[in-house]
Amino acid sequence: MSTLIVLLPPRDPAVRSEEWYLPDLPFLLLDKRGEPQRVGRAALGLLPRASATVLIVAARDTLLLAASLPPLKGPRLRQALPNVVEDQLIQDPQTCHIAVDPVALADDKRVVAVIDRGWFRFVIGAFSGAGHRNVKAVPAMRCLPVPAAAPVDEAGEGIATEAPPTPFIVGLFGHVMSTAPALIGEMTVSAPAASGVQRVEIAIARGERAALGEGLALPADSIEPTLAALAGDHPATLYSLADLPGDEPRLSGSRNAAAAVAGAHPITFEALARNALACRFDLCQFEFAAQPWRLDRATMRRLRVPIALVAASIVVSVIGINVQWLQLARQRDAIAAQETELLLNAFPKTTVVLDAPDQMTRNLDRLRVASGELSPSDFLSLADGLARSLGPVPVNSVAGLDYRERHLEVTFKPETKVDPDLSKRLAANGLNGSIDTNTGKWMIRSGQ
Repeated sequence: MSTLIVLLPPRDPAVRSEEWYLPDLPFLLLDKRGEPQRVGRAALGLLPRASATVLIVAARDTLLLAASLPPLKGPRLRQALPNVVEDQLIQDPQTCHIAVDPVALADDKRVVAVIDRGWFRFVIGAFSGAGHRNVKAVPAMRCLPVPAAAPVDEAGEGIATEAPPTPFIVGLFGHVMSTAPALIGEMTVSAPAASGVQRVEIAIARGERAALGEGLALPADSIEPTLAALAGDHPATLYSLADLPGDEPRLSGSRNAAAAVAGAHPITFEALARNALACRFDLCQFEFAAQPWRLDRATMRRLRVPIALVAASIVVSVIGINVQWLQLARQRDAIAAQETELLLNAFPKTTVVLDAPDQMTRNLDRLRVASGELSPSDFLSLADGLARSLGPVPVNSVAGLDYRERHLEVTFKPETKVDPDLSKRLAANGLNGSIDTNTGKWMIRSGQ
């Protein structure tokens, strides 16, 4: 299964929602074996298609908090989440999309991710409209490598690799041109109010397992003092995104500014993308959860011709069935009219015609009886046919004959063994014979 990993740009809070758009996006395409196929930057409509799409949401658009959640699930949990995090937000929590990390912290608290619902709906809708159905979104902070501590034994050699208890990890994602302040929880980080200030996009992961985090944009000359103030006594690790696709000729100055931070380790875009692929925290929850059965506009556009053909086939089938039914109905009416005409021609005194074939049969039986001819269903006709069909069965083996409702009931003596060919001999003489399993009697009827 191929996978497309895309790095999203941060939302500019100074731009109104009516003017939101997605610029050319850095991407990495992996084949089903996990090998890179393509890497580059392209507009949304020109991104390659894949079985799954992973979006790396900008750190400045996502806030990762630890919270004690009530024991609720589904829609009830979704309704309760804004009340859980409202004390830690500046923005109205009702306008935010809040997702829950599936992995709990050591103190049984859960990590929740907060992102503007309108922006997240715009991004997911844009990718869905472009034909990307199986979409997963992960915070950029969760894509940073978590460093391992190397404790030293008595001999002065490393003995184990264990993550620090409260790491402070910083990712430098290149520059962004903005004049708006960045928000971190309840703290506002501002820059000189100059038009077109060049800032460096920063993602911070901190706390237990680096599960918490936020993002901000800082001027290049204030990165080190700001990060030092935020890290405090916690061990800090810095990473700088070294090869963001499409930035080589244009942002070399900003890359140098980010890389100039003391102790920054380079991280490749492929490593960042693979960490995003391995991240279990999917922001697409609740109303944004993946629903493959839903048909988006792009899918409907591709299915217009097949749907039209299916609809046309159904219409043609319904019309054909109705036309054939009308033809068969006319044939039935014509046959019924011929039967009625034949009955009235043979028996002109018939006043009411309900079932022409049955009335014709009964009238013919009456004529046979009136002329002295036996009817096939009379007692004598049935008894004569039975006598001619007995074959090896002795005549004196018959214990009784009962005639009722135009059929003959034959009772054989208990010690009589009736051979299985009796039914065939009865059929040869124009009779139908069968055994009544309840009474053990043979039921003989006319086969005409």
